[in-house]
Amino acid sequence: MTALRAPVTARGPWLTAVLNDGAVARPRARPVAVVVEAHRQGRPEAAAFLALRRRGLTTVVGMLGGGTAPLPGGRPSARLLARDEEAAGRLADGVHDLLATLRRPWRLELTGLPLGDPASRLLAARLPTSVLGNVRSVRVVDELDQLGSTSLVRSRDPRLLERWLPTLLTAVDPRARAFLRATARLHAAIGELELAVVADRGVLRAGLLTLVDGGDRWPWWGTGPGTRTEMGAPLVGLTAPARGWPAQSALSAGAAR
Repeated sequence: MTALRAPVTARGPWLTAVLNDGAVARPRARPVAVVVEAHRQGRPEAAAFLALRRRGLTTVVGMLGGGTAPLPGGRPSARLLARDEEAAGRLADGVHDLLATLRRPWRLELTGLPLGDPASRLLAARLPTSVLGNVRSVRVVDELDQLGSTSLVRSRDPRLLERWLPTLLTAVDPRARAFLRATARLHAAIGELELAVVADRGVLRAGLLTLVDGGDRWPWWGTGPGTRTEMGAPLVGLTAPARGWPAQSALSAGAAR
């Protein structure tokens, strides 16, 4: 993941939080890994971390973490990890083989991928009914410094996060609170989360969580003045309509007649 410059949201700590959150969610998503390796003692050449979800009678195949909120925006949040074009082709074959093993009708929804992703392009070539599409993302812009407040504090200290986290969570969609709490704490513990707060006499005016990866800063979620949103980088999505319906061929034949 590090060698391929995978984003924070496609690495081990974040995906661990996703798995823990998914273990208690209803309905549960079933995680699946498709791995390409030269031999079992070596490092993987490619990998796709996916999630299978029930939607009515259909199994929806998506990226692990793709349906978890809140996700940071403005840049690709998912990655089909492949060391080179050959590995990407073998990974595409592996995902295609996985789809063929599903017993229920399935629909493919891979979102949040970067432009030019070779594995998604090669997988699309193996699925004649699939569509590769681009969407424009929205990112959070950190303008807290422009507030001119002398009470602005920025820190990676987990103790500051614990002090303000209960207040921050009151501004979060209740359905997302458990994931944000656990993920923020995990990344703060490994030094990959910055909390910025503006407070007045102990009352929170504004807060911002930022994911930190070396010198890269990725604003994640904020509340109050000092943050805004703007258009971010384009993202790629690969979708394929529901396949495997028993009556599909009969309906198509009837329409043809």
